[in-house]
Amino acid sequence: MRAVIQRVSRARVVVEDKVAGQIGPGLAVLVAVGRNDGPDTAASLAEKIVHLRIFNDEHGKMNRSVSDTGGAILAVSQFTLYGDARAQRRPSFLGAAGPEKGKALYEEFVRALKAFGVTVETGVFQAHMSVEIVNDGPVTILLDSDKLF
Repeated sequence: MRAVIQRVSRARVVVEDKVAGQIGPGLAVLVAVGRNDGPDTAASLAEKIVHLRIFNDEHGKMNRSVSDTGGAILAVSQFTLYGDARAQRRPSFLGAAGPEKGKALYEEFVRALKAFGVTVETGVFQAHMSVEIVNDGPVTILLDSDKLF
């Protein structure tokens, strides 16, 4: 799995002119499922994100997690994180899981986040979404379950 994590002051997803999910302070997480991922991958990534210390403590150091701050998570499925444009101008998405597996593991990822007691909002899987993110910092972290970056 791959994720782009952004510390936000607010974020929301709009689908067909309706708000599908929105949060105040917390994390916007764009997440993609890879071909070789399984339920353990989803659980591991969720645990990493919930405990990722990218919020400032009282001394201004990034030493607190979203669970420490009481923030929320907006989890948005984005298979294009597996886009590979190294060899051509049109990205290849061969590394991404198919829709059925992608949806199942995205939903497992969301369940795993919620199991940590964090408020989680979502987008709509396979929908055309307008994602509004107000990055706080800006702080953006990239995670890859295969540790490619």
